[in-house]
Amino acid sequence: MNIKIQSVKFDADKKLIDYIESKVEKLSQVADDILSAEVILKLENAETNENKIAEIRIDIPHGTDIFAKKQSKSFEESVDSATSALRRQLKKFKEKQRG
Repeated sequence: MNIKIQSVKFDADKKLIDYIESKVEKLSQVADDILSAEVILKLENAETNENKIAEIRIDIPHGTDIFAKKQSKSFEESVDSATSALRRQLKKFKEKQRG
């Protein structure tokens, strides 16, 4: 699977990139036909601590994209939430394919 990680207005460190790649790779356990994944990390200029946003778009066959956007205190937490949401969406999509 091809994983593209983009950080907006900051540079993501190697540890964060490795963490994201391992989390996104695990999604292939749910759907082994994932073509690619695009992860966008953003820092929002909010006055709260929860200003770290992770957007993940997964491209699967049949011209379908699955998308999740989560915001929290850390990028790791945002990525966790987004991959959980994607895992649920992938399972739902797979059920529809079988049915």
